[in-house]
Amino acid sequence: MDKILPSKTALELAKQVLAIEAEAVQGLAARLGQSFLDAVALLLNCKGRVVVSGIGKSGHIARKIASTMASTGTPAYFVHPAEASHGDIGMIARDDVLIALSNSGESEELLTILPLLKRQGARLIAITGNANSALAREADVHLDAHVDKEACPLNLAPTASTTAALALGDALAIALLDAKGFGAEDFARSHPGGALGRRLLTHVRDVMRTGDDVPAVPQNASFSEALLEMTNKRMGMTAVLDDAAGVSGIFTDGDLRRTLAQVDDIKAARIADVMTRKPRCIGPDKLAVEAVQIMEEYKVNQLLVVSDAGKLVGALNMHDLFRAKVI
Repeated sequence: MDKILPSKTALELAKQVLAIEAEAVQGLAARLGQSFLDAVALLLNCKGRVVVSGIGKSGHIARKIASTMASTGTPAYFVHPAEASHGDIGMIARDDVLIALSNSGESEELLTILPLLKRQGARLIAITGNANSALAREADVHLDAHVDKEACPLNLAPTASTTAALALGDALAIALLDAKGFGAEDFARSHPGGALGRRLLTHVRDVMRTGDDVPAVPQNASFSEALLEMTNKRMGMTAVLDDAAGVSGIFTDGDLRRTLAQVDDIKAARIADVMTRKPRCIGPDKLAVEAVQIMEEYKVNQLLVVSDAGKLVGALNMHDLFRAKVI
């Protein structure tokens, strides 16, 4: 027989867990001070790699901190402390900085490798919940991640303490990111395989149509000539160019509908009389996501791409951005 979930109790407990963990993180903010700045300086000036280590639940948090740092401009990797005492300590060199996580600060596996690290000359940042622990005392910099209680009703399972350690690691990573001037394009280079990389690294020039694929007519063209150009190029618009090949306007499907409704003699119409002047344009070196932003803000489906001199160099529409998986 299936157990009946006591929904009210479960919700109350869940809210209590979130409140306790939020309080634990907020408590960290009140304690941040010179030791945090010392840790950032030590990591910023590290000539080797940042090594992050921990055992048990702290080990899972250490892996995540290493991953976050690696993806935000600080080369870092995780070393399991038990494996380190069986040979993997050779992965840690003199110029490295070790970030060791232990809520008690007395993890035997970390303390076992500590003398070897000191002998090699590696520096140590300890994140513990006990400032009087052996790990905290031996560290070059100690970061206090103490929490008053775990979110577990038994006050046993690492919950609030691991959340606090994770938040402190994130704070270090972001402080380093800012200090190094790590930008959006740097972040994208660390994430080339996913949608994030495409959004941050794709430029307008990478997705725009060029040459004969761009619909364009001179401003003295007839309405019929513009309509034929729109039909042949299938972009739902045509650029209208002046005598110097500069952009003087655009004629879109929307303009076509308005023209049919308002102009009596279509055959006599000139495109310059019915086009939209001062159309939305973008430069080829802008990010493709900026084109998306312009289209969404101004509710347009096409953009002309122009050079700094105002010359037409390409065009793109929403379908081009969809195909490039920018949106």
